[in-house]
Amino acid sequence: MTRFTVLVAAPDARSAVRTAALHAADTIAAATDIDAAVEVIDLAELGPALLAPDAGSDVRDALRRAAASDVLLVASPQAHGSYTGLLKVFVDRLPELALAHTVAVPVAVVDDLRNGRTVEEDLRLLLSDLGAWVAEPGLLLARSELAEPGEVVAAWAEVAAPALRQAFAVSV
Repeated sequence: MTRFTVLVAAPDARSAVRTAALHAADTIAAATDIDAAVEVIDLAELGPALLAPDAGSDVRDALRRAAASDVLLVASPQAHGSYTGLLKVFVDRLPELALAHTVAVPVAVVDDLRNGRTVEEDLRLLLSDLGAWVAEPGLLLARSELAEPGEVVAAWAEVAAPALRQAFAVSV
């Protein structure tokens, strides 16, 4: 079975970003025919523990699960033009090339689609720096689409599925 993890970097636990990311994960798993149980790492639930000098057991477990993932869907709302600080603090704890055997799927949530492409590109760069094969295109959602992301996610999955199917066949 494929280890599929959704990493949510929204500042609020159990956010609409998390719900949309889980929908995207389920949709892409179905579109690519991978057998996966999707698990979630919600960085807002780790909160201040991410900043502690010594990572506690919850943070260490989250880092281990992220690095062990075959597929890692990373969802972040746009914050000050890029991904959130929660995500930055988390990935700073990962070792170099921690995602070398991972297919990563960036999901960016933005206020305005006209200037939101940079956050998706920033996520792609971040994940590739960690060694992941990064899906292109990533999913870009407007904040206004979070309540009902189904149509946008389905359209994205249709475009992304062929390349992801090939990546999963090689890496998983």
